[in-house]
Amino acid sequence: MSSFFFIAKLAEATIKQRPFNNNISAVFVFGDSTVDPGNNNYVNTIFRSNFPPYGMDFKDQTPTGRFTNGKLATDLLASYIGIKEYMPPYLDPSLGIEELMTGVSFASAGSGFDPLTPQITSVVSIPKQVEYFKEYKKRLQSAIGKKRMEDVIKRAVFVVSAGTNDFVVNYFTLPIRPKNYTVSAYQQFIFQTVKQLLQDLLDEGARRIGVAGLPPMGCLPVVITLNSGNPMLERGCIKTYSRIAMEYNQMLQNEVNSMRGRLAHIGTKIVYIDIFTPLVDMIQGLGKHEFDEVSDGCCGSGYLEVGFLCNPKSYACANASKYVFFDSIHPTEKTYAKLLIANFPVVDSMIQD
Repeated sequence: MSSFFFIAKLAEATIKQRPFNNNISAVFVFGDSTVDPGNNNYVNTIFRSNFPPYGMDFKDQTPTGRFTNGKLATDLLASYIGIKEYMPPYLDPSLGIEELMTGVSFASAGSGFDPLTPQITSVVSIPKQVEYFKEYKKRLQSAIGKKRMEDVIKRAVFVVSAGTNDFVVNYFTLPIRPKNYTVSAYQQFIFQTVKQLLQDLLDEGARRIGVAGLPPMGCLPVVITLNSGNPMLERGCIKTYSRIAMEYNQMLQNEVNSMRGRLAHIGTKIVYIDIFTPLVDMIQGLGKHEFDEVSDGCCGSGYLEVGFLCNPKSYACANASKYVFFDSIHPTEKTYAKLLIANFPVVDSMIQD
């Protein structure tokens, strides 16, 4: 299925019948810039993207704070389920109760599982995102009553997407964590915090959770630029970084599978969302024939620009759908659509009763 055809179908699906006649009530999202629709607009940080060329293909060319040219995978997911077209940021003070009831994103660009990561970037930590979710539940309860609030939570889909910043912004860039952790010890440390988050969400009533793994970090344009012997000419993926992501993903996938087995009897569904394999295919496999550029972003030189370095003065490519990446870290809407399509089987297993 072509991703543009898919995005057009989504617009129809939102109005028509839901897939599997699912009765999902809402979508709740936790994590980093891969799923932040603009929470950082309300946070005192430089990790923002509420200016052009971000949003150049969004409705009315609006830069919303999404780190891409259009929609995020979580927007497309909410459309696919049949809930709404865009996931709003929880910190937007203008959200009404109708919007809140069908779900929000608590995610914050620059965040991570390591508590040090959001301190480096001055953004919303993941434990704080969970606190906001608890606050959200109180707000919802006072509007619609405890029983209805609990029903919304029970029938909702929860999405967790983070971890890249822990390695790319934190571990490999600053000398702090490597002093105390080998790479494998750090992978283990991140993994333990993810397990804690999943337990916290279960304790708060989550019954359907999708957890995204790490991307092939060695294929991010900024990682290639900073680690290639000749960043102008040699733009191949940096294998060591991608291998670290692959090892971590294996641990995460095993844990999610074992949790799913342990919790199935209480009707809990936890699924692993693989973004590594389809992204590698788009960059190095057969999928790359759909793109003109797979190793640099659409914004500026495409080698380093991200956040405030990708701004209204930056050059932007004419057609972002020819690029896997929009800036030097973040995928384009087309890439996000293809990642969602690749994960339809697990998404479907999560939303079906």
